[in-house]
Amino acid sequence: MKTYAKVVSAIFLVFLCVMLAGCLLLPDKAFSETENRTLAQKPEFSWKALVSGKFTQDVETYLADQFPLRDGWITLKTGAEYLLGKREFNGVYLCEDTLISKVEEPDQEDLEKKLGYLQSLTETADVPVYAAFIPSAAEIWKEKLPDGASSYDQGTFLQMVQEKTEAIVVDLQSTLQDHKEEPIYYRTDHHWTSLGAYYGYCALLRSMGMMPVNLQAYSRQTMTEDFQGTLYSSSGVHWLQPDTIETYVPEDGIQVKSYFSETPQEGQLYDLSYLEKKDKYSMFLGGNQPFCVIENEKAPAGKILVVRDSYADSMAPFLSQSFSQVYLMDLRNYRASVADVAKEYDVDAIVVMYSIPNFLTDSNLLFLGKSAS
Repeated sequence: MKTYAKVVSAIFLVFLCVMLAGCLLLPDKAFSETENRTLAQKPEFSWKALVSGKFTQDVETYLADQFPLRDGWITLKTGAEYLLGKREFNGVYLCEDTLISKVEEPDQEDLEKKLGYLQSLTETADVPVYAAFIPSAAEIWKEKLPDGASSYDQGTFLQMVQEKTEAIVVDLQSTLQDHKEEPIYYRTDHHWTSLGAYYGYCALLRSMGMMPVNLQAYSRQTMTEDFQGTLYSSSGVHWLQPDTIETYVPEDGIQVKSYFSETPQEGQLYDLSYLEKKDKYSMFLGGNQPFCVIENEKAPAGKILVVRDSYADSMAPFLSQSFSQVYLMDLRNYRASVADVAKEYDVDAIVVMYSIPNFLTDSNLLFLGKSAS
């Protein structure tokens, strides 16, 4: 028995030495592709930081982020917890072959304030304002959630929008529920797929009294079969099959101007360079940008302004088939009065398009209600 204990202790000691040597000898990594985030770097020592406790906290974070074979250990830990019956990992539910993000209950006072901003926009804008709030997979695929899993009832939020604003509400919930048996969300990412975005586009167009383009008019194109999205990164569940990203609308005749800075640059509906990166969803329009203009001279209708989050990026190709000019505005980076922007570009309608979880947590929505100058 003593020999066994000595062997185990020796193995454990060797393991610690190997890990310590790895920490000291291996170069630090700046970014984790698997987790899709920046990793902590070696902190600078100062007596002030040491006395306050910040230095020791930073060292702890640094060692955790730079631990040798970190990705493998995270996967091993998550797998062990799964075998023990756990189904929620960092706010993400594992639902057989699908990851679904939990939606937390919002602060009611904060929510009332945000809906007040939306109502202010409907009062100050000179054009119709449409509210196109996208339920997440936790609402549409709620039957997939593990037994006893909790998530905010997003239908409650949609009812509040109806009651507290005069915006024209687009019924995306019913539309997506009608197609819930189809792959309308990614399995490893929080976004809807191009197919889900198409159904959302159809609901928006019909609420505007317009006829959407038939999906059968296009050929489906597979862009990648190796998409591992945000939920794959944040959950630690790294054993699911990757997602497929598909497109339908060709780029022919479409002009895109991207405003990543104050100076516009030529953009693309599909930036294929992102297919070589972790963040493959950013192939739609090239990722997050403060402002974007999409033009199609052959489109039958006029101009719309879409105040949006990243869900709108995969709907943009479909919108380009119905509107000659589509203006995409991201309040996280383009902080201006929505009513002013709508007037400046002489648009025919404003569409406020957010996934419900993003709307509940966005801290920049006050610009919705900012008065026109």
